[in-house]
Amino acid sequence: MENVPLKSQNSSEENPYRGKGRNRRRGRGRFSIFNKRSLYRGLHFFKVLGPGFVVMIADMDAGSVTTAGVSGAQWGYKLIPLQILLIPILYLIQSMTSRLGCVTRKGHGELIKEYYGSKWAAFATITLFLVVFSALITEFSGIAASGEIFGIPKVFSVGVSFLILLFVVFTGSYRKAENIALIFSLTGFVFIPAAIFAHPDYHQLVFKGLFGSQPFGNKDYIWLIAANAGAVIMPWMIYYQQSATVDKNLCKKDVKLAETDTLIGSIATQVLMIAVIVMTAATLYKAHIVPSTAKAIGQSLIPLAGKYAGALFAVGLYSSSLLAAFVVSMAFTWAAGETWGYKHSLNHRFSEAKLFYFIYIVLIFVSAMLVLIPGIPLVTIMVDVEAFNGFILPIVLGFLIALAGSKRILGEYAYSKKSIAVVGVLGLVMVILGIITALPQSWLDYIHL
Repeated sequence: MENVPLKSQNSSEENPYRGKGRNRRRGRGRFSIFNKRSLYRGLHFFKVLGPGFVVMIADMDAGSVTTAGVSGAQWGYKLIPLQILLIPILYLIQSMTSRLGCVTRKGHGELIKEYYGSKWAAFATITLFLVVFSALITEFSGIAASGEIFGIPKVFSVGVSFLILLFVVFTGSYRKAENIALIFSLTGFVFIPAAIFAHPDYHQLVFKGLFGSQPFGNKDYIWLIAANAGAVIMPWMIYYQQSATVDKNLCKKDVKLAETDTLIGSIATQVLMIAVIVMTAATLYKAHIVPSTAKAIGQSLIPLAGKYAGALFAVGLYSSSLLAAFVVSMAFTWAAGETWGYKHSLNHRFSEAKLFYFIYIVLIFVSAMLVLIPGIPLVTIMVDVEAFNGFILPIVLGFLIALAGSKRILGEYAYSKKSIAVVGVLGLVMVILGIITALPQSWLDYIHL
């Protein structure tokens, strides 16, 4: 019998299809694992999402809405590039707070107390109180203005808002309170369709706004640049985000996702600022109307852009002011507990943390009552808030930079000297611009531009 050579079992020549099914199964396995990991990471991000996004949208408060509205009404689309340039500054500074919270699992006030002593912690918290209290008056002013645009008495709008703010903290947990805050945050995006209803000139937006010349020789324009940039970082933002990160029980493994949360929020808040600028540039700028208050902006929009634009502006102003009132008041309430050592978590019941909830209630109640006083100079108070912020911010930023650059505190997560230097310079610029806004606008007459 003739010997017939045995076929090699591994020969691809004789069986070109052998093994391909197995390879496909292996490929599907790798692809399946990749999909599961991506899905898990995506779902986990939504669990981390919150502290950075909420605080960034809260930065778009009544004062910021007014500043953006006046910017568009007075200079058209010119100040849009500035809003884009402020995104990385917002992100770099606020991402430090998220990292500190995730790694140390301690709030800003608690870290200052632990590493610099109780006296410095008390000093920082007391100065924060002054900023928070004045800022709350601004937020309730925005709430009152949003109702008055359509003739709703401020007693009603402020009173209802006070009850809503009470409801948020008494939901029984941080996560429930944050979910409500996220709803407030997303409602603020109505500024975008409001800008579309204003029918902007997109050609001018691009060629006169994004790529147009900048009137740096005009003193009024310089002052508005300072007003926009100087208020982009508030002391309460730093305290709130770090404390919220801790109350949400985020940890080291969440650092990257928490920074992504901060980045998304940084972009979103500046997009909303741009939307308000576009809205007033397309309407009030063309009509040569330069209002000085949020209420005047909303009322001026109705005859020029229609009732829908005016209504959306009022809704956006209300939700932004209400969100900011929650964030601002919680910033001090958490900080006080961290500094003076009593229970300070939204996960505690009222019976477990009476002082914590009492401080929150008193803060929003007194602020709301002050806004209802007839004849109170709300516009002057809003300007003074921005001014005071410029003088307090160096204290808060100084502690933030010192904590974030310390290897003793953050270990391998500590920021490099180069990163600290960059943030320090940017912070100094923000402080200077804030102080410029605080000074009487007439002082610019002495500067030869």
